[in-house]
Amino acid sequence: MTDGTTNPSPEGESLSAGDPSGADDLAGTARPRYRYPRGTIILLGLASAVVVSAGIAGIRDILAPVLLTLVLTICAYPVGAALEKRGVPRGIATGSVILVVFALLAGFTYTLVIAFAQFASMLPDYADQLTAAGAAIGSWLQSIGIDAAQVQSVRQSFDPSSILAFFGGLLGSVFGITGALVIVLTMLILMSADAVYVPTILRQLGRRRPSLATALHDYASGVRKYMVVTTLLGVVQGLLNTLALLILGVPAALLWGLLAFLCSFIPNVGYFFAIIPPIIFGFLVGGWPTAIAVVVIYGIINAVVQSVVQPRVVGNAVSLSQTLTFFSVLFWAVLIGPIGAILAIPLTLLVRTILIDSDPDAQWIRPAIGDTSETRTIMRGDDAVAKSERMAARQAKKARKAG
Repeated sequence: MTDGTTNPSPEGESLSAGDPSGADDLAGTARPRYRYPRGTIILLGLASAVVVSAGIAGIRDILAPVLLTLVLTICAYPVGAALEKRGVPRGIATGSVILVVFALLAGFTYTLVIAFAQFASMLPDYADQLTAAGAAIGSWLQSIGIDAAQVQSVRQSFDPSSILAFFGGLLGSVFGITGALVIVLTMLILMSADAVYVPTILRQLGRRRPSLATALHDYASGVRKYMVVTTLLGVVQGLLNTLALLILGVPAALLWGLLAFLCSFIPNVGYFFAIIPPIIFGFLVGGWPTAIAVVVIYGIINAVVQSVVQPRVVGNAVSLSQTLTFFSVLFWAVLIGPIGAILAIPLTLLVRTILIDSDPDAQWIRPAIGDTSETRTIMRGDDAVAKSERMAARQAKKARKAG
């Protein structure tokens, strides 16, 4: 016989992670009951995350281009839908979008390869200067007490062969790039064909899981807005940087402009990756004046594009905290390589969509990970109250002095 309340299970289920005694239930503020202690659930969740992460890292060579294709398909889908609304047959519209997206991606990739090849051919001309710069930096590091082994490592990093190996490792071999492009093309065709059913599937899903359907729709919309805006601003940023480097006479200006475009997709740290090579080669050809000019120009362009224009255009499409954004870049770069760093924001948003946005009971955690629209409103109210209290305290103080 029961009285309408939930009794503890005979197997010893915990009543609540916050109040095992059940006092909250007696007070009329019942909390959710768990079969296991909350600490155990958290540890199991972390362990599962480690296993999943290890699995992702194990298939990074095929997963990275697949995830890139997913993001490209999400961004290109409205174009095909718009063509269909204008009377273009579905097959022609889908095929046209696939060909244009793939042509742009392949053209950019092989332009990057050609620019790197030109850079590799001109790098030996600066071998002596690079070696001298490495020796000078090494001597300075030794003078401030840096370990000799670390100093030697710094000197070796200025060797032309080490520089080529570094950039070659980022780009990969021509065979590896071609293989990745084949995967991208194949997945583009398949995903675009399957995307025809997405609106209907979302309507079906909305009847049974409305929160999940809404979360997936919002994810696609947010990622599309973020990627399109970032791409357009990255093109502008890359063109301006290339033009500035050409005027300054910095070698391999096209390569550094392409690098700036790629790094525009990497929040917080991409700027520093993009600026280091032109600073070094600017210093080699023009000394400190050219190097300082590169820093100033890159700083102004980056500040205007990524700190002023992009946040205003993207708005709340991302809603991730700066700390989480920085961590996501490191996390995805370790898991799936350079593509992971470029796709860090879309991939993090996908995880948030699955784990948080699709679960109404998990919405409380959104402010903690960056959705601070309500938080800012509360803070403005608190600031107004604090300001009123300070004004009242000053007036009371003045009144006491006058009395």
